[in-house]
Amino acid sequence: MIQDFTYNSTPSPATARPLPELLAPAGDEEALRAAIENGADGVYLGLDEHNARLRAPNFPVERLPELVARAHERGVRVYVTLNTLIFADEIESAAQLLIACSRAGVDGVMIQDLGFAALANRLVPELPVHASTQMTLTSPECVAAVEALGVRLSRIVAPRELDLRQIADLCKRTSQEIEVFVHGALCVAYSGQCLTSEALGGRSANRGECAQACRLPYELIVDGQARNLGDVQYLLSPKDLAAFDDVSKLVEAGVRSLKIEGRLKNAFYVAATVQAYRRALDELTQRGSAPKLDESPDLRYRLEMTFSRGFTGGYLHEINHQAVVEGRFPKKRGPYLGRVVRVEPHKVSIALCGFVQLGDGVVFDCGRPDLEEVGGRVYEIWVDGKKVPAAGSLNASSGQAQEVTLTFDHHRFAWRDVHVGDRVWKTSDPQLEKQLRSTYEVGAPRYRRPIRATLRAYVGEPVRLLLTDWEGVSAEVEDAAPAERALQRPLDETVAREQLGRLGATPFYLESLELDTDGATMVPLSRLNELRRRAVEVLLSKRRALGRERRIRPNALDEMRAAIEARARVFTQMPTTPTLAILCRTLEQIKTAVAFAEVATIYADFEDLRRLRDAAEVVRAAHKRFVPATLRIHKSGEEGFLRTLLNCEPDAILVRNLGAWHLLRQYAPSLPLIGDYSLNVANDLTADLLMRQGFESLTPSYDLNGEQLFELLHRVPASWFEVTIHQHMPMFHMEHCVFCRFLSSGTDYTNCGRPCDVHRVALRDRMGYAHPVKADAGCRNTVYNAVPQSAAEYVPQLLDAGVRRFRIEFIEEDNVKVREAIQAYAALLAGEVAGRQVWRRLHAIGKLGVTRGTLDHA
Repeated sequence: MIQDFTYNSTPSPATARPLPELLAPAGDEEALRAAIENGADGVYLGLDEHNARLRAPNFPVERLPELVARAHERGVRVYVTLNTLIFADEIESAAQLLIACSRAGVDGVMIQDLGFAALANRLVPELPVHASTQMTLTSPECVAAVEALGVRLSRIVAPRELDLRQIADLCKRTSQEIEVFVHGALCVAYSGQCLTSEALGGRSANRGECAQACRLPYELIVDGQARNLGDVQYLLSPKDLAAFDDVSKLVEAGVRSLKIEGRLKNAFYVAATVQAYRRALDELTQRGSAPKLDESPDLRYRLEMTFSRGFTGGYLHEINHQAVVEGRFPKKRGPYLGRVVRVEPHKVSIALCGFVQLGDGVVFDCGRPDLEEVGGRVYEIWVDGKKVPAAGSLNASSGQAQEVTLTFDHHRFAWRDVHVGDRVWKTSDPQLEKQLRSTYEVGAPRYRRPIRATLRAYVGEPVRLLLTDWEGVSAEVEDAAPAERALQRPLDETVAREQLGRLGATPFYLESLELDTDGATMVPLSRLNELRRRAVEVLLSKRRALGRERRIRPNALDEMRAAIEARARVFTQMPTTPTLAILCRTLEQIKTAVAFAEVATIYADFEDLRRLRDAAEVVRAAHKRFVPATLRIHKSGEEGFLRTLLNCEPDAILVRNLGAWHLLRQYAPSLPLIGDYSLNVANDLTADLLMRQGFESLTPSYDLNGEQLFELLHRVPASWFEVTIHQHMPMFHMEHCVFCRFLSSGTDYTNCGRPCDVHRVALRDRMGYAHPVKADAGCRNTVYNAVPQSAAEYVPQLLDAGVRRFRIEFIEEDNVKVREAIQAYAALLAGEVAGRQVWRRLHAIGKLGVTRGTLDHA
């Protein structure tokens, strides 16, 4: 069953389209070796700070030069993930990381923060900047927006929610390279737009501290009643992406990098996945077609065994909400072995439909993965009363199920907790692990790269050897003494190829040889070997130094901040009295809010955009400012949503994504635009970048706590900002539709029956809180925190800091709660009550009370 995948070190025929890079995760030293030795073209790794996987071991910045040099020797590019939001007081230290990356020869940095990307362009102008998937560039319009902001990107990491057609469109309509995830864990929420960990525990996913709340169990609440879904409890836990069958389509689309997820995974996983996708790319090159997963049981087994929650094509094909989330378990399962048919003391009989051998680890799945599950290592295998030999195994994966009996450690196996009908999964295969480990243990390089040799040998001249690698890096050496005339056997191509091809301890193989000789020259074999050794060492030295001579502009940050200070002096005007904006999601909420004189602006965030005209009439009749909100995500072909907003003749638009901003500048260049929290403004560089493009105001990122927010307000004019002081935190923002998946048998909005139109849905967590789920006009879902958060106690400090624009957001509140909340905050802004009084009052009148929210997290 387990076969080794080896590599053919021979040149492959050229293809019409260049092969994409195969990019692997390197969460630790062992994973880095596994990636290099199994054929990755690039690796991405994190440092000890400012990366989105702080739970991975990561690497100290001091080791970067060594790691990059080692990878470059082997023809492997190194990318560093600096893919978190950077707060204002961290920019200086983060800038030093950019300098360290450039000096180490790093091939690119992955960045989420717009302002930080702009700094990278100025500070280390020759270091390629990649937009991480956390930048949420979901359409060509989003990419064009970043260009319009003046930020140079060399690569875009596409969000995992794009399909093949949208990816092809991105490749065609952008000048940057496109990188696409092909394997590994799927986030249920759009990366860069998930505030769940921040809302529930002050641990921001945008800061590398994701608590994986999507992998927790939830109860579906429909119209106030719990819906029985059997053993389906993990309503937000996606299967793992496996786009193996789509490799050829991605290549044809023009994708330049195929990315494997997994900096938290072990080296076995890295070795197996790199082997698999290397094989797909190589066979595509050599034969014109790539293998299919269902046609490669050995390959599927290795991928499932090293890590799998079940495989899905994700969103690469037409959306199928039934296929992405199964909901039965949130963690690794491995290959499926069958079901239990009989239980006896310390042994279990199963209807085997997989591959099992002695020493394998198995787990018995009784439908409660939240509890400690029964499992163990297989001691014996019995079939028809006969014991399978010690070196034996059973494979029933290709035929009908076969009943087998497995025995386990008598002292550790809780056989009484196993039940007939339980599913059985294989969680460990020591033989496979041993084989995978052998692929990257220290020794001679396993995966080699091609070099070309040119040997010039003429009588009376020094012999010269030129080696040129696949990237054009070359090394030339010459013999110290002139070549002599041959008395018997002159140097020929056969001898030269044999000697120059002896590259066993090096990371190279000889692809071609050009022999330039007069046909009469004799070169001793020892001198040929010495030339080869010297040339290889020079070539390796040059490869180790690749990228280390880039320009650095050490004063770039000081210059940018000086320019910001100069511009800030122009933006000192602010309203003399505080203004209050109310975001409403129903027409009834709007009718209540407009009755307050203190309310200046109404934001309308409606699922049904047809109701916006009615809302606009109500707001205008009350002489308030009407401002509809864009969707949080913009994809190609969704321009119609923006035109619907404009048809309502709004006073301004609340902009939630860069693509919408870019299009609105074209459609309505004089219309005021307000930047929302989802633009992730976390520092002064990002704020200035957007304000220079004409935004009226910005809402700071919800990742900021109180101290960080005040630091931002200290660095740029407070008049730039509108601060949300009451809201239900938007936690998950998802392409995954809870309504479609669990309230219909449909696959998408075309056949789901639109249960979102008739049902109110919430997800109840283990603490008993029911978090509302709302669909937007694009059929994307947002899960909101059940408990509203209030910044009432911070309002006096915000006023002292110069903030004059404040916002309240509502979800499902009725007219009574809307009225009470507005009254409380209006009194607070007027100085009639203290912030603590407002907080206590809201806590008393709310069904669940309120929290002090993210501002309170130190």
